[in-house]
Amino acid sequence: MAGQKLKTHKGVKKRFRRTGTGKLMRNQAYKRHILTSKNKNRKRRLSKTTEVSSADRYRISALLPK
Repeated sequence: MAGQKLKTHKGVKKRFRRTGTGKLMRNQAYKRHILTSKNKNRKRRLSKTTEVSSADRYRISALLPK
């Protein structure tokens, strides 16, 4: 099985992106509903992407070959 291509996991492809320097970025949680109780600064911070934690980086990288 040498030389076989790896398939990209489509669920991971939709949720994560790789930056030019190789970091993995993800969207933040807690911005889907019950937004009235969250202040606007918090909602603005949640709309930005953040880097994937070092604990999860290896698992996600394995599903995103390239």
